[in-house]
Amino acid sequence: MRILLPPSEGKTPVLSGFPLRLDELHFPVLNAARAQVMEALAHVSGKDDALTHLGVGASLAVEVARNIRLGTEPAAEAHRVYSGVLYDALGYRTLSAAQRRKADEAVVVMSGLWGVIGFADRIPAYRLSMAVGLPELGKLAAYWKPRLAPALEEFAAGHLLVDCRSSTYAAAWAPPAAQTVAVNVFREIDGKRTVVSHFAKHTRGELARELLTRPGKAPQTPAQLLKFAGTPAFHGRWEAELIPGTTRKAHSLNLILR
Repeated sequence: MRILLPPSEGKTPVLSGFPLRLDELHFPVLNAARAQVMEALAHVSGKDDALTHLGVGASLAVEVARNIRLGTEPAAEAHRVYSGVLYDALGYRTLSAAQRRKADEAVVVMSGLWGVIGFADRIPAYRLSMAVGLPELGKLAAYWKPRLAPALEEFAAGHLLVDCRSSTYAAAWAPPAAQTVAVNVFREIDGKRTVVSHFAKHTRGELARELLTRPGKAPQTPAQLLKFAGTPAFHGRWEAELIPGTTRKAHSLNLILR
């Protein structure tokens, strides 16, 4: 089993430690592209209109300024740098040593800056969305799409892919449909379903944690994932349904909050 996560919008700054080393990241075939994005991001972040270009407000000026120094900023494991609702619900720090090893092996994070990284890869805090376009590179989802497919082929081979990414990050890589289950979260009131971002992130984090901590063999098929998500342990939190995929579209696991 593999779990695909989006990054968090917020990042926890790393206050001390060694800086990033690209050659230590997973998927080293992406390092040339990563260096190119880092350079383009540093250039944009040093301009007067950097905040507008990156689509952020004045309160994030310090984070944008950090983009200029990514090569020398202290770095820490991705699961420490990424913060927010999904990552709080996953709760890496409260996992056992064995469960952390499982997470380090199974979880990857999509990123506008790095393309994709391992959960334990050391990175600095930064500010960049996959939806942003950078000079000479264009929209980052389109930039990464042809690069991520070959890089992730071996990682994905033979595994069920539990896709907890948001649509912005899903656009950068379409995993093999037959072995992929996209996790969708809805709130249902009076028979009407709506998507609520906060609860969707939290619920995806909860599901990821359960998959990493539950004893026994991890689900290997979409049907097994549905059975796992529909166990009595989750009653009261959500109801689960599986929408079968096609040759081109992944399966969908719908978690309905009531």
